[in-house]
Amino acid sequence: MALPLDGQSILVFVGDVYEDLELWYPKLRLQEAGADVIVAGPDAHVAYMGKNGYPCVSDAAIDEVSADEFHGVVVPGGFMPDKLRRDPRVLKVVRDFHDSGKLVAAICHGGWIPISAGIYRGVRVTGSLGIKDDLINAGALWEDQAVVVDQHFVSSRRPDDLPQFMRGVLQVLAESGKS
Repeated sequence: MALPLDGQSILVFVGDVYEDLELWYPKLRLQEAGADVIVAGPDAHVAYMGKNGYPCVSDAAIDEVSADEFHGVVVPGGFMPDKLRRDPRVLKVVRDFHDSGKLVAAICHGGWIPISAGIYRGVRVTGSLGIKDDLINAGALWEDQAVVVDQHFVSSRRPDDLPQFMRGVLQVLAESGKS
């Protein structure tokens, strides 16, 4: 039986103090739809602890991945994005996804990474109220919605928005798979 995302590969970032639900819900939902999901962290094959204590073992190190290998990237929130956005390799990979018109999906504080990558100017987005000013100051067009889809960008505010977030992610991936 063919699944909607058969043949697609998605990158998900992980690091210490990631928001557990914002990583695991998208990872499992994408796998359920047939995607190959690779979780990349600062180091490969390391268990990173979530904000609520749930571990996630990285499949690869960030410096081993390239946007060319994937159809999109998902950036969970938590405190993780604040540390990862200081890594120039993370920012380059995210810019490469954007430059290729591939999915860039961020939820909650995950928006910090596209902000630091400099790719949100003029883009309609949402995110945690805690980063609303950061989004606006980066030139993004803030909307207080459960999900905002603008071109290849998908953003949401918090874990409660995960069902809408994933509908947006799946929509963008389905549309990009047709081209």
